[in-house]
Amino acid sequence: MATYVLAGGCFWCLDALYRRLQGVVDVVSGYTGGYGDEPIYYQVTSGNTGHAEAVRVTFDETVIPKEVILDIFFLVHDPTTLNRQGADEGTEYRSAMFYNDQAQEAEFAAALQRAKSHWGNNIVTELSPLNEFYPAEDEHQDYFDKNPGNSYCSIIILPKIIKARATYTQWFKEVEV
Repeated sequence: MATYVLAGGCFWCLDALYRRLQGVVDVVSGYTGGYGDEPIYYQVTSGNTGHAEAVRVTFDETVIPKEVILDIFFLVHDPTTLNRQGADEGTEYRSAMFYNDQAQEAEFAAALQRAKSHWGNNIVTELSPLNEFYPAEDEHQDYFDKNPGNSYCSIIILPKIIKARATYTQWFKEVEV
């Protein structure tokens, strides 16, 4: 098993996407990359803690390659906008990859290089060592499936899932969105 901590804007998007992939055994939305212990959503979204909204994705690399997990990350968010994804603005929405060790740092750096073929040299994705990861509140876990009528889900999250499914069909579970 491998675990990655990735931040690509609002954690609801990555949470919904990674839950639909074969080989993914756990997804936890949470906060990392800031200061202060046990941050809560409203502290993080105030921009005062320095934490990013992130997901901790645990997957079986014998089922889904690490490169697929990372390449999908770069497919579904814009890594060229500093501290912003769409209408979500602030350091909590930054593009970041938090590594556990040097091997993982190298994997992330390689994925960033692959992403340049699509995004060019303007990528601002932060590569940082993982310190503490704090799981978000229960209402932020599996948000997409729990809130199907929410307009954010249909307007922002669903198109990202559709885009990833179109490109990486073979890695998706047979669950429709």
